[in-house]
Amino acid sequence: MGVSNHTVGTFTFFILNGIPGLEDAHIWISVPFFSMYLIATVGNCGLLYLIWTEETLHRPMYYFLSMLSVNDLLMINTVVPKTITIFWFRLKEVDFGSCLAQMFFIHTFTATESGVLMLMALDRYVAICHPLRYTTILTNSVIALIGTAAFLRGAVVILPFPFLVRTLPYCRTNIIAHTYCDHMAVAKIACASVWIDAVYGLVVASVVSGLDILFIVVSYAVILRAVVGLSSKDARSKAFGTCTAHLCAIVITYTPAFFTFFTHRFGGHTIPHHIHIIIANLYLLTPSMLNPIVYGVKTKQIRESVLRLFHLGKMGSVNRSSG
Repeated sequence: MGVSNHTVGTFTFFILNGIPGLEDAHIWISVPFFSMYLIATVGNCGLLYLIWTEETLHRPMYYFLSMLSVNDLLMINTVVPKTITIFWFRLKEVDFGSCLAQMFFIHTFTATESGVLMLMALDRYVAICHPLRYTTILTNSVIALIGTAAFLRGAVVILPFPFLVRTLPYCRTNIIAHTYCDHMAVAKIACASVWIDAVYGLVVASVVSGLDILFIVVSYAVILRAVVGLSSKDARSKAFGTCTAHLCAIVITYTPAFFTFFTHRFGGHTIPHHIHIIIANLYLLTPSMLNPIVYGVKTKQIRESVLRLFHLGKMGSVNRSSG
C-alpha cells in the first residue's frame, strides 16, 4: 500500500496507518477511544444545553465555558470519525486535500483551545479583582469579540502549515504512521528537508501557547495576591473555589499537549512510536472528555442547575403518570 498513483513526485493520496505495531489490536484500542468520544460528545452537548436553557448560567464565565465546549466538539469531530474508520473498517486512505484540511482544523482548534483557556483566566481575574465591574467589563459584545479573535489568531498562525506541507515532494512513501494528519507526521515522510516546518511549528507552539501560559500565570499571580488580602477565610475559600475547575482544565490540556509536541520533535528515538501516537490521540480526547465533568463537579451553579433539571424532569414524569 506504500505505492500509489502520483504525479511529479507527489502522491495523490496518503495512507493513515493507525498505530504502528498495534494494527492487530486496533479493534480493541477503538473501544476506549470511542467510549471517550461518546462521553465527550454527550458531556459537552449537555453542558451547552444547560448553559443555553438556564438563566442563572447566562454569565461571562459560562459563555467562555461554552466556547471551550464548542471548540472541543469541533476538534474531536475533526479527528475521531476518521480514526474509528481506520480501526473498524481499515479505511486508511485519505486524499491530499482532505489531509491538508484536517491538519489545518486540528491545529487551529488546539491553538484556539489555548486561547480560550487564556480568556477564562482573564474572566477569573476580572471576577475576583474587579467584581463590581465584572459584567460591565465583560459585556456580551466584548466576549464575542475576544472569542472571535482567539479563533482567528489560531487560524492565521496555523494557515502556513498546509501550504508548507503542500510544497514538499513525496516520492518515497505515502504511508503516514499516525491516525490523523498531524503536521510533522506528514512532513516527515517527504523526500526533502523539513527544517522550515519544524522551526515554524516550534515558533508557533512557543509563541501561542507560551504567551497564553505567561498570561495565565500573571493573571493567577494577581488573583492570588488579591485573594490572600481578603479578610474573611470564607471569602478566600470561595474565591479559590471559583478557580479550581479552570486550573484543572489547564493541567489536563497543557500536560499531554506539551508532551506530544516535544517528544514528536526531540524524543522520537527514546519513546516507542506507538506510545507517542496513543498520547497524541489522548491529548485531543482527554480534555474534551474531562472538561465538562470537571466543571460539573467543581462548579456549584452547574451542579445546582443539573439537579434542578433532573428534578423538573422527574416532576414531569410523575404528572404524566398521574394524568
